[in-house]
Amino acid sequence: MESVWHGIQEAVRLLLTGDPEVLRITLLTLKVSGMATLISLIFGIPLGAVLALGSFPGRRFVMSLVNTGMGMPPVVAGLWVTLLMWRYGPLGFFHLMYTPSAMVIAQVVIASPIITGISAAAFQQVNGRLRLQILALGASKLQTILLLLREVRLPLLAAVMAGFGGVISEVGASTMVGGNVLGRTRVLTTATVMEVSKGNYDIAIALSVILMVLAYGVTLTLTILQQRGKPT
Repeated sequence: MESVWHGIQEAVRLLLTGDPEVLRITLLTLKVSGMATLISLIFGIPLGAVLALGSFPGRRFVMSLVNTGMGMPPVVAGLWVTLLMWRYGPLGFFHLMYTPSAMVIAQVVIASPIITGISAAAFQQVNGRLRLQILALGASKLQTILLLLREVRLPLLAAVMAGFGGVISEVGASTMVGGNVLGRTRVLTTATVMEVSKGNYDIAIALSVILMVLAYGVTLTLTILQQRGKPT
């Protein structure tokens, strides 16, 4: 318990003194995970809507792949992204290994199935009569989509929280494609693992506290947006 208390004190000290390295690591963590979540939303929500509302050959197979991807270990995503982007891989000519961009791509692979799966479940829960009623009133396809998005906005915010939580907490993929390079690709999770391996448990606990505060702050903001207008 003493080491935990020292870790919390160290976290407070690092935050209050504005330690440059900790601020750099924290901002990079937020940047990489935030960008990965945003890209995953751009792809995941439309794909979830198509899987939920559309009818085409192979739909169930695609849905099964998405559901499998929701539980995919981050280290598996990191391995395949590494194989693709390695110097002699198919995408090696982009020279993205050990860069924040590679970390974003790996995290997109992790978050996209989560957001797609939850989005598909949200759209599937919409009463089919509502969609028919909207179309009967003469709404265009764009208006129909916007109205359905409004109807499922609460579950979609849950998808955002799940996707963001899945990527900001992962360490395997970030280590494999980012390399934990000081000043370039080191984020809070990889830095915490490194400090544990060095035996600096107070610093590791401090970094974990900062990570939890960051994750809680983002989740709290999304929760407030989700619950706005609902009775307490």
